[in-house]
Amino acid sequence: MKVLVAIDSFKGSLSSLEAGNAVKSGIEKLGCEVLVKPIADGGEGSVEALADALKAKFMDVIVANPLGEKTPARYALKGELGILEMASASGLPLIEKSRRNPLKTSTYGFGEMIAHAIAHGARKFIIGIGGSATNDAGTGMLSALGFKFTDARGEALAGTGENLIKIAAISDADVPQSIKDSEFLIACDVDNPLFGENGAAHVYGPQKGADEAAVEALDAGLRSFAGVVSKSLGKELCSERGAGAAGGLGFGFVSFLRAQLRPGIDIITEQIGLQNDVQGADLIITGEGRLDFQSRMGKTPSGVAKIAARYGVPVIALAGCVSSCAGGCNEHGIGAFFSVLNEPMSLERAMEPAVAAQNLARVAEQAVRLFMLGRGAK
Repeated sequence: MKVLVAIDSFKGSLSSLEAGNAVKSGIEKLGCEVLVKPIADGGEGSVEALADALKAKFMDVIVANPLGEKTPARYALKGELGILEMASASGLPLIEKSRRNPLKTSTYGFGEMIAHAIAHGARKFIIGIGGSATNDAGTGMLSALGFKFTDARGEALAGTGENLIKIAAISDADVPQSIKDSEFLIACDVDNPLFGENGAAHVYGPQKGADEAAVEALDAGLRSFAGVVSKSLGKELCSERGAGAAGGLGFGFVSFLRAQLRPGIDIITEQIGLQNDVQGADLIITGEGRLDFQSRMGKTPSGVAKIAARYGVPVIALAGCVSSCAGGCNEHGIGAFFSVLNEPMSLERAMEPAVAAQNLARVAEQAVRLFMLGRGAK
């Protein structure tokens, strides 16, 4: 029996590859032919999963964090393909809660990471943009790439949330041709517009440290910036699906870098050729750290199940935690799901890599034994 294991990371515990290998160790003894395929949905862990799947190399670089302080960042490179996570350079966890302020934070360091990849031969990019600490509409990133934003007096402005309202003109005269020629595919799983009550500032600003006054100031800045972009580039993209993602970074990408915004799971399954592996499998094992109502809405388990359904391949999902609202997963292509915890233990204990791997292996073995019994009954 051929089993395809395409399981997401167990955040803070096991990478996608480690989780997949744990499952493999549990079911190989049953005589199964097992293929482990690292996978993610565009969120945290996507760079590592894609790097493992595509045999890419990791690149380390020192960039500015959201407040301009030096921080190490990492991305992956495979020939001309750069695989990046914005959060590595401009993510919320990089600054303490007491210092978070989207009026002051910037995606400049993320732009530095892109420039580093360009300098090392990247011309095509897959980028995850979840988890930002910023609300600068990508102006920080764009500034690092050579774009220039100036006020009414012609003075250059740093790319921060508080400066959006001051931007009067935009220039790309200093942007290298290598950047203009590059292709950007953005993993984006939200559909927020740039501004308004469902926009970047109102929906995500508070979790980034913005109080009510800051939210209103940021929203006004995003609205003003969109008007300047419209006049400068002749594009009305502020209402595009995902324009408000990552504090307006989605808007910055589509407006200035001709990027495509797509669901992360779709991008990654296409890149790793998951469809070809699904066609040759008798059973698929997927999963993630926590299985809940979100798992059926563009997360790894539902993405894998969607492809499996095309070819009639059954799917089992494993998770560290299964919430009471996970039942809907059965209606979205997952035949059965199981928690890997079989005895009471603390969260800290359950997340120890060795313990998590052991639990995964044990439950995977029993789930596959049950599946094989069902096949025999037929």
